[in-house]
Amino acid sequence: MNVTLQPTAVHIRQFQNDDSLVELTSLLHRGYARLGAMGLNYTAVDQAPTVTVARIEGGKCFVAVASGKFVGTILAKPPEPESACEYFRHGYVASLRQLAVDPIFQGQGIGTRLIATCEQWAKDAGYTELALDTAEPATHLVGLYSRLGYVAVGSVQWTGKVYKSVVMSKVIR
Repeated sequence: MNVTLQPTAVHIRQFQNDDSLVELTSLLHRGYARLGAMGLNYTAVDQAPTVTVARIEGGKCFVAVASGKFVGTILAKPPEPESACEYFRHGYVASLRQLAVDPIFQGQGIGTRLIATCEQWAKDAGYTELALDTAEPATHLVGLYSRLGYVAVGSVQWTGKVYKSVVMSKVIR
């Protein structure tokens, strides 16, 4: 069952220190459950709150909030010189991670708004590209990112993952 929200009922803001990591982690689990059911072992399928904290360190975590509850989230990261993904090492490339929208609110543009928030953050921070990765078998996500202007620029095999990821990027100048 999907619940329809008015766009004005959803507020996007930065995750704050007094926000609930348990609630954020639970949202990630719900948002990634479909991918887990596909046999894709994304970290967010079952990560502990301690992993959530570690993953958002050094980045900007944004949340979509409706009626005081998290309905979506995304993480923007600056370049990562030590990343296993070569593309994420470039000094002009920021990346987005952990995009999740509660399944009952999917299809209402919340994910697109979260991505646009990261694009604006990256542009304001002086980066000229925003990159991401997703499992090659998650063709619905590859299609979504393609429709939003992201193009494949490479691939990466993350340690411990049962899938290869496509790396996609968008120029945001």
